[in-house]
Amino acid sequence: MDKKLQRNLTKWLKSQSKLAKRWLILSVGLGFLSGLLLIGQAAFLAHILHQLIIEHTDKYQLVGSFFGLIVIVGLRAVCSWGREICGYRCGEQVRLHIRQLILNRLHALGPAYMKGKPAGTWASLVLEQVEEMQDFFARYIPQMSIAVLVPLVILFAVFPLNWAAGLVFLITAPLVPIFMALVGMGAADANRRNFKALQRLSGHFYDRLQGLSTLRLFNRAEVEAENLHAASHVLRKRTMEVLRLAFLSSAVLEFFSAISVAIVAVYFGFTYIGELDFGHYGTSVSLFTGLFILILAPEFYQPLRDLGTFYHAKAQAIGAAESIVEFLNTEADEMSAGSEELPSPETIQINAENLEVLSPQGQVLAGPLSFDINSQEQIALVGPSGAGKTSLLNALLGFLPYRGSLKINGIELKELDHSEWRQTISWVGQNPLLVHGSVRDNITLGNPLATDDHVSQVARQAYADEFIGRLEQGYQHQVSDRSGGLSVGQAQRIAVARAMLQNGGFWLLDEPTASLDANSEHLVLDSLAMATKGQTTLMVSHRLDQLSVMDRVLVMENGKLVQNGHFDHIKHQGLLADMLANTDKRDLDA
Repeated sequence: MDKKLQRNLTKWLKSQSKLAKRWLILSVGLGFLSGLLLIGQAAFLAHILHQLIIEHTDKYQLVGSFFGLIVIVGLRAVCSWGREICGYRCGEQVRLHIRQLILNRLHALGPAYMKGKPAGTWASLVLEQVEEMQDFFARYIPQMSIAVLVPLVILFAVFPLNWAAGLVFLITAPLVPIFMALVGMGAADANRRNFKALQRLSGHFYDRLQGLSTLRLFNRAEVEAENLHAASHVLRKRTMEVLRLAFLSSAVLEFFSAISVAIVAVYFGFTYIGELDFGHYGTSVSLFTGLFILILAPEFYQPLRDLGTFYHAKAQAIGAAESIVEFLNTEADEMSAGSEELPSPETIQINAENLEVLSPQGQVLAGPLSFDINSQEQIALVGPSGAGKTSLLNALLGFLPYRGSLKINGIELKELDHSEWRQTISWVGQNPLLVHGSVRDNITLGNPLATDDHVSQVARQAYADEFIGRLEQGYQHQVSDRSGGLSVGQAQRIAVARAMLQNGGFWLLDEPTASLDANSEHLVLDSLAMATKGQTTLMVSHRLDQLSVMDRVLVMENGKLVQNGHFDHIKHQGLLADMLANTDKRDLDA
């Protein structure tokens, strides 16, 4: 990874930690207090041993010292517990904020952008990669301050007693972070590669899992299993790279810490046998001084060792942050929204003038288009695949940006409150989405405050009550993900009932009968005809024989509007005539 990029990512991560400044300060404060108590603990322990071994003091005279030692040990345990809690809260608060940033960005970019990547990739970005930042905010950031404060306090306690031991601490301390940085230079790259492999595996696995039936029918299940095995092998290899660097870093830190403590121990050993006579201030080195400094010696390096251990968390967070920051900084045109209220939402009129629908990357998907949809008018939108029909629908829904003019009841769509605008839309697509829950839950998705009588009414109007009544638990029948347990026709009728419950002034229908059998298609069309009577309606349709009942037909080709008029007036000319001729030919061949 480029060093400049790594510095920028580190800076971004640290800027996020300011959101949990209170928890961060508490965590550092408790760590510093624990360091102060540690000095007191070492002093009590050294004092007790000195009195017992050198002064031969009766142990009953040291009850106060024993009690003080117990109290300090207890207080240190409380500080450690509090520090863990504060660190976790710090990481939790920052993770919630980062996850909210991602979700807000996804919301701004819209469904059209999200379809560009597999669902597993988004799941990995929102879940796994954000979670991998926990230790960075909970442990590494507080430990950076503690690794400076606690050793300084120990140096202030050691130097007045023995300058030689203090000098050893002062000289050897920088070696730990220096070698930590050297070992960790490749850790961020290893973590970045690991997250990329995880994203690929997640997306690959989720997509193949969704299409498992198709893969088995085409005898591709074993081949895809091999592909998954290869992707998992890459992830395993990348993970082992990360672990290897983590263990190497820990081993290096332990080595230098052990060497430094050994130097101090050897110095005091030779001092006590009279081979060395320096480091003190004109007095002999007492047992208290030696024990006190030797007890503090490993604790002097412990914050630095902990920082080295948590340095892996920093590399992990930088690797995760790369994809997140890259996504948050994605240059994509967003569908801008205003705050104006929609006048007369009960009746919808749409006017488009030189409308160009754009992709999130700024490419023209359809247009320029100029058309009007009058209040209570029933409009059909037809055209071959790739004509731009779906792009136009996404623009109307506020999911894609546009240039030109697109007015709803005289107000530019960019200036409208999109949440309010979508509340006026009753939408039925060709692939009904049913969420995990009961049949009633899926109907009331359009209005969670609806009463049972209202739910029963729309179910009856959508001809959904006829199969709901046959279900063992009726409206409480549990529907699994992706409409599991219901046929496509049944799911579509629930979707129609949901749209009726929404009771919007504008009905937007995207080939609502594309995947239905003849009986289900008849029932859905009847229910839709009843629901959209007197309502402004735009229906994308592949059934050209149904166009005669519509007030007007819009025909699109290659992103342009090529025909606009009543079916009887335009059916003998242009693209619509060709489409009808091809349909008639297919019917004859069948």
